[in-house]
Amino acid sequence: MGFIYLMNKTLFLWLLISIITSSCSFKDEKLTKDSFANVNTISVIIDDQLWNGEVGDSIRNKFASPVLGLPQEEPLFSINQYPVKLFEGFSTDSRNIIIVKKSNENKFEFKKNEFANPQNAFHISGKTSFEIIELLEKNAPEIVQKMRAIEIAHNQRMFKDSLLNTKKIQKKFNIDLLIPSKYEYVMRRKNFIWLKREIISGNTSLIIYQVPWNSIRPNDAVSNIVKIRDSIGKAYIHGSDYATQMVTEAAYSPYFSKTKLAGNKSYETKGTWQMKNDFMSGPFINYVIFDKPNKRILVLEGFCYAPSKEKRDLMFELESIIKSIQINK
Repeated sequence: MGFIYLMNKTLFLWLLISIITSSCSFKDEKLTKDSFANVNTISVIIDDQLWNGEVGDSIRNKFASPVLGLPQEEPLFSINQYPVKLFEGFSTDSRNIIIVKKSNENKFEFKKNEFANPQNAFHISGKTSFEIIELLEKNAPEIVQKMRAIEIAHNQRMFKDSLLNTKKIQKKFNIDLLIPSKYEYVMRRKNFIWLKREIISGNTSLIIYQVPWNSIRPNDAVSNIVKIRDSIGKAYIHGSDYATQMVTEAAYSPYFSKTKLAGNKSYETKGTWQMKNDFMSGPFINYVIFDKPNKRILVLEGFCYAPSKEKRDLMFELESIIKSIQINK
């Protein structure tokens, strides 16, 4: 009897230790699980009362505002809202989480990889709705910047699963790019390359070319960029009839900003294009890179034709490709 009792006691202790070990292991795993959320999606953890009031309006205005340069309104981020009590499970898998609640102190805190990897978690608390909104307004630019950066990095990691051979690009322009293998070369000329990906009812395109160093002047940058891209359209990008050509849509002024790519001064221009003498049109994003060591201006542009589709994520993929650029020394 004593031997059986001892064996039962030993077995019980072994099972207990196994359960505790498994439980701890599960908790560690939960904290470091990979994020598999859809691109450009935010989980907002906030109680319904705040979400349906001025705080929710502020969140939507800041993070679901229309993307610049698209022909139809599409939100900067898609937002999924969850009440605080339901903050568990798949809601913690999001790469971007904003946790908003009323508290005894006004506080903004950023935590990296808090519930998943990679992940941005932003904690915002305030004594009143007005104070929460003040914190949202103040920190929104930083939040958007970090969210866009993590989404671009996510896209670029996904590209690496199946990359296009870019030796032709390397040889012609002395640059490296991460381009998914679903893109194909459709045209190569002396200082011009065009790649295209076919999608249902349309396509996305990436073009790369270079122009002389003095082609774009800072005081007249937008008109210079439009003039150059229209000349490229006339030379290379036509519809089914050769008399058609891609031009920048004149009815809307492009959105222009200064940035940096591959460590170089650059210009970003977003707008819409149309096919002259044809019905086709769509958005474009154009990057002009001043490659001073090589005394040239590199231009990388993405554009899409997708009349029956939302275009935000299609254009974001092209932006992610362009922002992977490295200029070889």
